Amino acid sequence: MPTQQPITPPPQQVPPPPPLPPQQRRKGTGIRPWLVVSASGNSHLEAVGKHLIMRRTGLPARDLRILDPGLSYPSTILSRERAIVVNLEHIKAIITATEVLVLNSKDPWVVPFVRDLECRVSNLNEGLQNRSDATAEESLRFLRSRHSSQLFRRSTSESPEAEMLQSNGSGSPEDTGDMQIKGAPKALPFELRVLEVCFQSVCMSLEAETSTLEQEAYPALDELISKTSTHNLQRARHIKSRLVALFGRVQKVRDELENLLDDDVDMAEMYLTDKVFNLQVEEDMSKDIQEKDTNSFELDGESDEDSENNKSSSGRVTGFKPNVEELEMLLEAYFAQIGGTLNKLSALREYVDDTEDYINIMLDDKQNQLLQMGVLLSTATLLINASIVVVALFGMNIKISLYNSAYAQFWETALGEIGHGQPKLGTVPAELEETKQNLQNARKEGMTMSNCLSSLREELDKTKRELQKMKAKEAWK
Repeated sequence: MPTQQPITPPPQQVPPPPPLPPQQRRKGTGIRPWLVVSASGNSHLEAVGKHLIMRRTGLPARDLRILDPGLSYPSTILSRERAIVVNLEHIKAIITATEVLVLNSKDPWVVPFVRDLECRVSNLNEGLQNRSDATAEESLRFLRSRHSSQLFRRSTSESPEAEMLQSNGSGSPEDTGDMQIKGAPKALPFELRVLEVCFQSVCMSLEAETSTLEQEAYPALDELISKTSTHNLQRARHIKSRLVALFGRVQKVRDELENLLDDDVDMAEMYLTDKVFNLQVEEDMSKDIQEKDTNSFELDGESDEDSENNKSSSGRVTGFKPNVEELEMLLEAYFAQIGGTLNKLSALREYVDDTEDYINIMLDDKQNQLLQMGVLLSTATLLINASIVVVALFGMNIKISLYNSAYAQFWETALGEIGHGQPKLGTVPAELEETKQNLQNARKEGMTMSNCLSSLREELDKTKRELQKMKAKEAWK
C-alpha cells in the first residue's frame, strides 16, 4: 500500500524589505571653509581639509590643532619653514609667502580684519615688485662673488700665500658672504604686512574692550563707595571678573610679542618671501654653474654637492641674513601699544583693589560699632540684674498689707479642705465654732502671737481627738 506523503503548504511569499533611504555622503574629516586672500588682494572661500592644508603649507598636525575653534589655546605665533601660524584672540590664520588662509571669516569680529587685510594687500603689489627686483640684483651679485671665491679657493688651495690671504681675510671675496644685502626698499613683504594687520586688529580690539570696561567700571565703583548695597557689590564682582579675564588675554599677547623680540632666529624665519626668492635664485645660479663647468668633472661634482645642500637647506643662501630691523621695529610699535593697554588695565585693577580695601574698612567700622553696641547692651543688662538682686534682698523686710489680714482666713481654708477630704463626717462639730469664737476673742483681747499659737495648737489637738472619737464611733456602728 503506497504511503501518502504529507501535503506541505505552499511557501508564503515574504514581501521584500523597504528600500533604505539614500545615505548622504559623509564629508571629509577636518574640512572647514577658509578664506584665501592672495598677494594680489583677491579673496575667495575654499572648503579645505586638514591634510590638504598640511601639504599646501608644510605645517605639522600639531600646529593646525592650535587653530581648531573647538579647542582653547592661548595666543600664539609660530614661525615655520613655509608658513606662519597666527592665533591671536579672534584671528586664526596661516600666512605663506603668496597667500593667507583665514578661519571663521564670517565672524563679526573677523570681518573688519578681512576688509582691512584686502585693502592693505592690494596696495602692496607695486612696492613689493620693486623690492623683489632690487633684491634679485643684489642676490645675483652675491652668488657670483660666492662662486668666484670658491673657484679662487680651489685654484690656490696648495699655495701658502692663499692660506695667508684666507686667514687674514684679504684678497678673497669670501668676506662678502657675511654682509647683508643693502639698498633694498623699506616696503614690507607680504607676510609681514599681513602680520601688521593682525597685530593692529588685535590691539584695536583689546583697546576697545579696555575702554568699554573703564567706562563701566569707574562709575560703578564710585557708586559702590557712596552706597554699599547688594546690587552694587554684584556689579563690582562682575566687573572684576571681566577685568581679570581681559588682563590675562592682554598679558598673553604682550608676552608673545616679547618672546618674538627676544629671538632673532624666529624673526628671521618670518621672512618667507626672501627665503622663497633666494631659494629660486640659488637654484638658477646652480644651473648656470653646472652648465659653465661641464669641462671640469671635479668642479661639476662640487657644484652638484652645493646644489643638493642648498635644496636641503632652509631656503636661505649661506651667509644671507634678512634685515630683521624692519620686523623688530614693527613688533616694538605694537608691543608699546599693547603695553599701554596693559597699563590701563593695571590702573583699573589697582582702583578695584583700593575700592575693596575701602569697603573692608567700612565693614570693619560697622562691625566695631555693632560690637560696641553689644557691649553697652550687655553692661546695661548686668546693671539691671544687679539692681533686681538688690531690690529682692531688701524687699524681704518690706511690709505688705496683704499679709496683715486675719489669720482665721487661712485656717478656714485649711479646715475646709480637710472637711472636703472627709465627706462622711457630716457637719462641722460645734467645737470648731467654739474655736473660731475663741480666736476672735483672743484677737480682740490683744493676745500675743505666742499665746495665740499655743491656744491654736491646743484647740487643734482637741479637734483631732474629737474627730478620732467620731471616726471610732462610726467604725463601731
